[in-house]
Amino acid sequence: MSAVGILLCAGASHRMGFDKLNTPLCGRTAIERSMDALIAGGCDSLVFAVNGESAKTVAALCVPVPHTVVQGGEQRTDSVRNALAAANGDVAVIHDAARCFVSPEIVRACIEAATETGSGVAAMPVTDTVMRKENGAVETLDRNTLFRMQTPQAFRLDRIRAAYEQGAYATDDATLYAKRFGAPTLVPGSEENRKLTTEADWAWAKNRLEPPAYGIGFDTHRLVEGRKLFLGGVEIPFEKGLLGHSDADVLLHAIMDAILGALKLGDIGKLFPDTDAQYAGISSRVLLRKVNELVQKRDMVVAHVDATVICQRPKLAPHRETIERTIAADLGISPDAVSVKATTTEGMNDEGRGLCISAQAIASVRHR
Repeated sequence: MSAVGILLCAGASHRMGFDKLNTPLCGRTAIERSMDALIAGGCDSLVFAVNGESAKTVAALCVPVPHTVVQGGEQRTDSVRNALAAANGDVAVIHDAARCFVSPEIVRACIEAATETGSGVAAMPVTDTVMRKENGAVETLDRNTLFRMQTPQAFRLDRIRAAYEQGAYATDDATLYAKRFGAPTLVPGSEENRKLTTEADWAWAKNRLEPPAYGIGFDTHRLVEGRKLFLGGVEIPFEKGLLGHSDADVLLHAIMDAILGALKLGDIGKLFPDTDAQYAGISSRVLLRKVNELVQKRDMVVAHVDATVICQRPKLAPHRETIERTIAADLGISPDAVSVKATTTEGMNDEGRGLCISAQAIASVRHR
């Protein structure tokens, strides 16, 4: 049986605050991503329901199957009704372009269910406790009977046309179908099949598509008498400390440079110059939190830190977990996302002779 995909692209994006359908998301719009999924899932042709801006986006697409463009309506139901009038095929696959991460497998499963039973609607079971409050009374609903409806929603074309001829309005197609033909067949959806509705959804989508940014850092400081030794924000008992303008925490310095490298913001020498008196003797934990503020201002988060301390003495094994927890706390991430190791140089080089301690780090940052 032939399947026609109806792609709804006429939304106004009021809750998003900007045009979510026509704004490129890592190079491709939501409309283009949804179109590809419908075609890969088995749609032989397409009908696009558009508004002014999405009409321009669709006109610029290279659509590899026969397609028609219709004007969208004021409400979703109006757009579907207009598209159904222009559709040709045995099964209509109605899909919101804002669900641009739908898999071809879900599309195919909906088409197969509609072919066999007359309907195939992507849905997810509700796992949270749901309560309904009305006129001051609260009722807990049985979540075992509740589902979150997604798209695509596929139906025999003649049936869904008949359902829409009733003239009613609904937020999805299955509601109208059920009024005319009874409960639709539910097909397992996916958490990935998320509708881009709010800015949080957009951030989730960018994080899903954009790879993390990585940076590397390296630092070294001389060991001298009369200074306390700080590594990873933790004071380590030792007869010497590291020489520097701040507390000379070589491990945190390497980590900060790695984070700044991932953000393309230079290094700590640029942000916290040793010629500035305000940083004299300052705790590197304070500086690390300042660097993390720069990460957060970009609506990003440090995803992972892997660092190695290079020294002959002292032994860091007894302090490693405390160091990891301290770094994680200052970055606001889980200790599981921080890895600190230590190695010696077998008595070679300045580290091996006890003249200095060095550290190197790799850090990744990603969108929230």
